[in-house]
Amino acid sequence: MKTILITDDDIHIGNMLEEILIREGYAVLRAYSGTETLMVLESRRPDLVLLDLMLPGMNGEEVLSHIRDIPVIVVSAKAAIRDKVNLLLSGAVDYITKPFDVSELLARITVALRKNNENDISETIDFQDISLDLTAHSAAVSGNPVRLTKTEFAILKLLMLNPSQVIAKSVILDKISLDTPDCVESSLKVHISNLRRKLREVSGRDYIEAVWGIGFKMREKES
Repeated sequence: MKTILITDDDIHIGNMLEEILIREGYAVLRAYSGTETLMVLESRRPDLVLLDLMLPGMNGEEVLSHIRDIPVIVVSAKAAIRDKVNLLLSGAVDYITKPFDVSELLARITVALRKNNENDISETIDFQDISLDLTAHSAAVSGNPVRLTKTEFAILKLLMLNPSQVIAKSVILDKISLDTPDCVESSLKVHISNLRRKLREVSGRDYIEAVWGIGFKMREKES
């Protein structure tokens, strides 16, 4: 059974949505503010979030910036194209304007969940004998677990997704900024040094090489 989190401070709309979703076979979680939404997500992982924008305290736009790897459909009275475009570019998978047709909302939920299931098919990234589990946020070398910080994991993921490319330092910082805003240019070298050391301690090999004056890339296996 798929679980949907409804975030809306309008109790009547929330109750209506909950009743409809339960009738359609979904489990439902409720949150009435942005802060409460993040509290729910700390302990539960729904399959989809229906997110209102006009929330007390932390607004919907701010909440969206904190949600990772869960599809979000924005349900809002804001109808301006600019608002829709900005939210879709910020990570929402869809946007539906209040008042909405229930059958249309249910169809959009079905499509979002289907796409998410398709994306979940590949939950691991492999490079030589390194494996990253994107769901568990864990790493292993030849089956031996390697404990990485959030920043180290984000860097390794980016490099493994582009194994033949040299990734510039500025690009690394830009790509991982949402997940690891604490990583800045002055600390990037330290994070990569620690990452290389941890991988080397498990296998005795260096998997990441520095390309002087440019950035970093995954090291090709010596024949």
